[in-house]
Amino acid sequence: MAVIGSDKEKVLKEKMERLGIREHDIIERFVHSGGPGGQNVNKTSTCVYLKHVPTGIEVKCQRERSQALNRFLARRILVNKIEDLVLGRQSEERRRIEKIKRQKRKRSKRAQEKVLHLKHLQSEKKRSRSVKPDASEY
Repeated sequence: MAVIGSDKEKVLKEKMERLGIREHDIIERFVHSGGPGGQNVNKTSTCVYLKHVPTGIEVKCQRERSQALNRFLARRILVNKIEDLVLGRQSEERRRIEKIKRQKRKRSKRAQEKVLHLKHLQSEKKRSRSVKPDASEY
C-alpha cells in the first residue's frame, strides 16, 4: 500500500494556499472504479471525483487502488489545472499532445512539393559526383 509523504502533502497545501484554493470550494465524491484492481475496485468506492466550484474544473482519479492515494492525486491534478488556468499557460500534457498532433498531421501540397524538390536537388548532386571521366578524354 502506497503512503503519501507528509512533505508532499505539505507542498500541495502550500500550493493550494498560494493559488487561493480553499477546501470548502471543492466538491468531493467517491464512486466505484472500473478496470483493473479486482474485487477491491468493484466493492469499494476508490475513484475520487473533485469539482472546484469557482472555476468549474472537474477531475476524476482512479489511478490507484487506494482511495486515500487517489484523493491526493486528484487534488494534485486539480491544483495543476487551476494553476495553468490562473497563469494562462498551457500544461505540459497539452503541449505534448499538440506536438504529437503536429508530427502526425499530413503535409500540405506545397510542403510535399518542397520536400520532393529538395530530394531531387540532392539526388542531382549525388549523381554528378558519381560520373567518372572517360580515359579517352585525357
